[in-house]
Amino acid sequence: MDKLDTFKKIGKLEKLIHEPSRLAILTALMGCQQADFQFLLNLVGMTKGNLSSHLSKLESGGLIVVEKTYLGKRPITYLSLTEHGRKSVSKHWQILDDLRKSI
Repeated sequence: MDKLDTFKKIGKLEKLIHEPSRLAILTALMGCQQADFQFLLNLVGMTKGNLSSHLSKLESGGLIVVEKTYLGKRPITYLSLTEHGRKSVSKHWQILDDLRKSI
């Protein structure tokens, strides 16, 4: 792969996914069917407000589904990747891997 091809691949990275906090969230969700908000909060080490903000952007972009429900009387929020989200994250990691290999 020549340098021009490398730069073309960089241009294919999706900005919504590539932001480090969102990439961490999405990568965590790739490893499971769904995760609850508290688990994800502990895993990625963000504040509640920061995590909520990123989740809203990912939900608006069609990458995740946010489901609010109750466990007994306790409210709980579940997060999962959409099919589009799963494919997009896989493609994103493939581009990054191709770039790494081309160096």
